[in-house]
Amino acid sequence: MTNTTIAPPRTVGFWGTALFPVNGMIGAGIFALPAVLAAALGNFAPWLMLLGGLMFLPLALVYAWLAARFEHSGGPVLYGEAAFGRFIGFQAGWARYASNIVTAAANTHVMVTYLAALFPWLGGDMQPIAVAVLLAFFVVVNLVGMKSAVGTLGVMTAVKLLPLLLLVIAGLFGGEPGIGFTLPQFTEVESVILLTYYAFMGFETVTEAAGEMKRAKRNVPLAMVSMVMAVTLLYVLVIWAYLAIAPDAAEDNALAGAARVIMGDWAAVLIVIAAAFSIGANNLGSGTTLPRLTYGMSERGLLPRWFAKVDPRFHTPRNSILFYGVFAVLFGLWEGFEVLAVAGTLVRLTTYLICSAALPVLEKREGALNPLHLACSLFAIASTIWVATHADARAWMTLAAIIAGGTLLYFIASRERPAGVID
Repeated sequence: MTNTTIAPPRTVGFWGTALFPVNGMIGAGIFALPAVLAAALGNFAPWLMLLGGLMFLPLALVYAWLAARFEHSGGPVLYGEAAFGRFIGFQAGWARYASNIVTAAANTHVMVTYLAALFPWLGGDMQPIAVAVLLAFFVVVNLVGMKSAVGTLGVMTAVKLLPLLLLVIAGLFGGEPGIGFTLPQFTEVESVILLTYYAFMGFETVTEAAGEMKRAKRNVPLAMVSMVMAVTLLYVLVIWAYLAIAPDAAEDNALAGAARVIMGDWAAVLIVIAAAFSIGANNLGSGTTLPRLTYGMSERGLLPRWFAKVDPRFHTPRNSILFYGVFAVLFGLWEGFEVLAVAGTLVRLTTYLICSAALPVLEKREGALNPLHLACSLFAIASTIWVATHADARAWMTLAAIIAGGTLLYFIASRERPAGVID
């Protein structure tokens, strides 16, 4: 066994578990998508968001059925390894992890940009420093324990969701609720349907930290599926409220413009704060789960033993957290990382493809192939491949570089592989 004599305890109940898929899905997108979809589709935009949630649900169900089989941290690593062997399992996890270090820095730059609208001194030359400080803060929160991370995540989630719900209520009572229903041309729908798919990406991050969730085989699947449905409803309501209040509001933060129209400047400030906290909570959630991913990989001999070191005082995967945090801060200080960030979506699609294929493989091996599970897996595979075809050559090249770097670490770890690994 690669770990020390202690291991991170299971301290997170269902509602804490649910915070991770919520914050994985709700980042900056919910503050930008309403205006984009409204401009493209008019009053059909909320219905397309509902359709997008229904199309994404099969993938969430596949992950839920897989999560019900495992209770340790690792998520896609466990699923890919069980179905296709150690190397594929490793790649399913490593590419996801490596790309997110870069996107964490990119997202934090967006967070600081929102805050700079209220506090101008955060902009300009101060922005990279502010990004580094925020990322370092998330590292400290994670180092002192999963409970502190979940508590902070809960507060940040409330800060970002309450203004959105206030906007929905204002749209109901102060706007024009009867927005109508007009079917757009199919070509218009196709051009924006990718945006609805991207809106739900991140729901699966909770599987990466399942080893610290109570009743993981029950709570993790339930949290993923229920939160995909809840976030779908929230998106529909927010887009509807935007149309009901101010479909022509021209502002960088369109929801802030709608809030100003219906409630005044104070509400616009609340939306800007909510957007900043939304991105921050998205980053904190990833910064909590992804070190557990590398911890689980090291636990299974897929990464060097160094990644499995657990802090004796706080019972957190100290080295994995520090590795993630240090490199995220370095990318945050480097202003040329945007070229790498474009691979983030493609990498996650690669992980989705491996996991979607893993479920029927595992069930067939056991002689109990479920027709519903197979149908959902095939739908998830087809939709993932379709979305991946829209990636550009730069994203594919970056993905190849990430896989090559991870492969080197894999072979280093294979030289110190333990006699047994955890199932």
